[in-house]
Amino acid sequence: MRLIQFIDAAGRRRVGMPAADGRRIDVVRGVSSTYELAMAAIGARRTLAAEIAARGRDPADESYPDLLAGLRVLVPLDHEDPAHCLVTGTGLTHLGSAATRDKMHTDQSAVETMTDSMRMFRWGLEGGQPRRGTPGTQPEWFYKGDGGIVVPPGHPIPYPDFAEDAGEEPEIAGLYVIGDDGLPYRLGFALGNEFSDHVMERRNYLYLAHSKLRFCSFGPELRVGEMPRDIRGTSRIRRDGKILWEKPFHSGEGNMSHTLENLEYHHFKYMQFLRPGSVHVHFFGTATLSFADGIQTRPGDEFEIHAPEFGAPLRNPTRQEPAAPYMPGNTVPL
Repeated sequence: MRLIQFIDAAGRRRVGMPAADGRRIDVVRGVSSTYELAMAAIGARRTLAAEIAARGRDPADESYPDLLAGLRVLVPLDHEDPAHCLVTGTGLTHLGSAATRDKMHTDQSAVETMTDSMRMFRWGLEGGQPRRGTPGTQPEWFYKGDGGIVVPPGHPIPYPDFAEDAGEEPEIAGLYVIGDDGLPYRLGFALGNEFSDHVMERRNYLYLAHSKLRFCSFGPELRVGEMPRDIRGTSRIRRDGKILWEKPFHSGEGNMSHTLENLEYHHFKYMQFLRPGSVHVHFFGTATLSFADGIQTRPGDEFEIHAPEFGAPLRNPTRQEPAAPYMPGNTVPL
């Protein structure tokens, strides 16, 4: 089962279920957001599927392609107050991700036995898949921002004028809400473009935190249920309507050095991430980057991330925009 959020012809928010043909949509009755649907399901102690069945659904008046073309499809989970949505992620979690990171971080003129990236990756190989119910090795972890840095499908992903790069990261994101009982509830998964500044990160690994403070996108669909073990998708960049770069990406636990359970544990073990009512979007990492192949994007380039199990592809152009109106010395003393 897959869910979307969209704006209907009357300007109302709706929750929809795309049909297998990729055109028709059913509208879930009585809710205006996936968040509202999830909290109702938690309160009733039933699954999302059972909650939808109890509410019923009706055929939409518009087609899914028309909604996408009209830029009226939203991300599949959000919070009405962006401050109550946290966007985070993990890295070096996929087989092959260390080689990609090493390609970025290794100074070819230096003599090194092992980079920090390779060292952390090996820790994951050795301890990232513990037996069920047991904590394993901590992954790399990073913070991207709150819900204000999330861009809907089809809309441009902006990057500040001080950025040195604007690069895609094709990933799977886990979507969660925290129930009133303080427990994380996983709604499912979505395609994501985690989007980072890889030139800044390559300058020094300690700049990783800065490089991740960028906008991102995910969706357009929420896949309810378990994450497929073997996800095989394609990441593309189009420039002036033509494919500039294209490469397959793999995800799912069959292609990862960490289990999903271990990644979730090392995020939600922190009490500040268990505030009732909050939303979490957590990216699980990738081993595929156009930057590692020498691609430098330009404003207007379009990213496309597609995996058949997740329905419609995630597409976003990119654009450069002025940074926040802050300069050295602009802090106002009170």
